[in-house]
Amino acid sequence: MQQIPVHAAERIEPLIGFLRELVECESPSDDPAAVRRCQELFAEKVRDIAETRLVSCGAAYGPALRVDFRLPGPRRKLSEGILAVGHNDTVWPIGTLARMPFRRAGGRLWGPGVLDMKGGLAFFVFAMRTLIELDLPVRRAVRLWIVPDEEIGSHGSRALTEKLALGSKAVLVPEPGTGLEGKLKTARKGIGSFTLHVRGKASHSGVDFSAGASAILELARQIERVAALTDLKRGITLNPGIVRGGSRVNVVAAEAEAEIDLRVVRQRDAAAIERRLRALKPVDRRCALTWTGGLNRPPMERTAGVVSLFKTARTLAKRHLGLAIEESATGGGSDGNFTAALGVPTLDGLGAVGEGAHAPHESLIEDRIADRTALLALLTLSLGQ
Repeated sequence: MQQIPVHAAERIEPLIGFLRELVECESPSDDPAAVRRCQELFAEKVRDIAETRLVSCGAAYGPALRVDFRLPGPRRKLSEGILAVGHNDTVWPIGTLARMPFRRAGGRLWGPGVLDMKGGLAFFVFAMRTLIELDLPVRRAVRLWIVPDEEIGSHGSRALTEKLALGSKAVLVPEPGTGLEGKLKTARKGIGSFTLHVRGKASHSGVDFSAGASAILELARQIERVAALTDLKRGITLNPGIVRGGSRVNVVAAEAEAEIDLRVVRQRDAAAIERRLRALKPVDRRCALTWTGGLNRPPMERTAGVVSLFKTARTLAKRHLGLAIEESATGGGSDGNFTAALGVPTLDGLGAVGEGAHAPHESLIEDRIADRTALLALLTLSLGQ
């Protein structure tokens, strides 16, 4: 294991070259053809060390990519193996490179998707190259699963991800670490998306005001009730993020709706909040309330299996890298939410260290590439015995 950090440091330049190619192959979630091009590029670049297969996630999305590494050691069936889960789709539309080109400056790498999460994907590939080039045997199968739709909810890929995760020994998620310290993630909030639609009764606001039942006024009253369900001590938040309604200023509104974001730490809280939302009654009985939506990602709870994985990573980092790795909880979700909710030990945040995900200053710290790549190699080797 002592060879791994040195080897990872020696391979930084080819890793950066690979990462640059991934970043410059733009792949927004809503462009299936672009996502496919990026997946095909990835497959081509790893064909010397892995078997790859494109997997359909439905016509609305690009394909997922399954990457099975040819590591040293005896072959084992994947049900005993290690699954790494990531995504190659980004929030950035085609053409973003014109104003946010890939570049090296100020000790960082910059560009759309470099942090979230093409950096982590590149790190994992080079972690596997490290194990192969050092001829270190891994006695469990190792698969990287790259989905095309994580940034828009993973609706096409979720069932496939869950199927692959079941029976795995562990799931590693090379999403960005937390903060400039690169803390690993042992808990993530669950995410729900709801729409409240209010149907009222239209009337002329000047001639026949009292005959109308304002959907907008009713929605405003309901938003107060929804917001009151927020419980910061329990980690429950409800955010009415988008509100729309009405037709003209001189018409009492017949229709209005709000889109509401829900975040919860515990699965049981999600079910309780949904029951309370759907039980709300109109203040003005002439109005009707309709709820749609639900929980999209279950919480990644800090289970014993998750904690055990983190402790393994912390020990390896201290012993072989001289680093003190910390853990964190975050309100954002990843595909690790799905795997952890199945009871599969999952460790998230193993990817790049940087800042600015989804923002114009998206970047990763160049000096943290080697230790993160080495940690992925060390963790895979340790778990693979």
